[in-house]
Amino acid sequence: MSTAIVPARKRPARVVKRAVSEEEKEGRRNDILAAAKEVFAKSGYQATTIADIAKVAKLSYGSIYWYFDSKEALFHALMENEEQQLRDHVTNAITQASTGHSELAPLQAAVKTTLEFFESDRAVVKLLFRDSYALGDRFEKHLFYIYEGFISDIEVMVKEAQKNGKIIEAPPRMVAFCVVSLVGQVAHRRLVTDDGLAADVVADFVVSFVLNGLLPR
Repeated sequence: MSTAIVPARKRPARVVKRAVSEEEKEGRRNDILAAAKEVFAKSGYQATTIADIAKVAKLSYGSIYWYFDSKEALFHALMENEEQQLRDHVTNAITQASTGHSELAPLQAAVKTTLEFFESDRAVVKLLFRDSYALGDRFEKHLFYIYEGFISDIEVMVKEAQKNGKIIEAPPRMVAFCVVSLVGQVAHRRLVTDDGLAADVVADFVVSFVLNGLLPR
C-alpha cells in the first residue's frame, strides 16, 4: 500500500507595509541603522552586503534603497548617528556633574561616561576603531570629530581649573588632547583585555594620573 506524500505547506512571505507617515519613516530608518550596526560589527564593512542588512532588518532588499542610496551612504549615516549619541552622553554627564562642588567632577564624569559608552556597545567601537581607518578620509573624519568634540569639552574644564589654580599652567588644548588620547587608548585596550575594573574606578585613575602622575605623594 503506497502512502501519498503530502508536500509541506509553504509559509507565506512576510509582506512589509511601506512606511507612509514621517514617524513611520523615522522608525523604519532607525530599524535599518540598528540592523546595519549589527551586521557591520560582525562582518566588517567590506564583507557586508545590503542583502545581509535587509535580512536582519526583516525588510526586502529594495526597501533599503528607499532610505539609503548605497552601502556607503548607510555606513556614513550610521557613523553620524553613533557620533551624536556619544556626544549627547558626554554632554549630559558634564552638565549633571557641573552642579556639584568639585571642579574636577565634570572631568571625571566625562571620562567615566566615555568608557561606559564604549564598553556598553562594543559594536560601536569595532566600527570606530576597525573600519573607519580602513575606509579612507570620509569615514575617518567621524573619528576625528568625536575626538575634537571631546577635546573641546575637556579644554573648557582645563581653562576653568587653571583659572582657579587647581592645575598647572600649560596650553589648555594640549592638556585636553593628552587626556582624550589617554582615554581613547584605555577604552580601546579594555575592549580586548578585561582588567576586571569598573569604569568609574578606571576614570578615577585616569584623572588622578593626569593630575598627579605616578610619583608618590
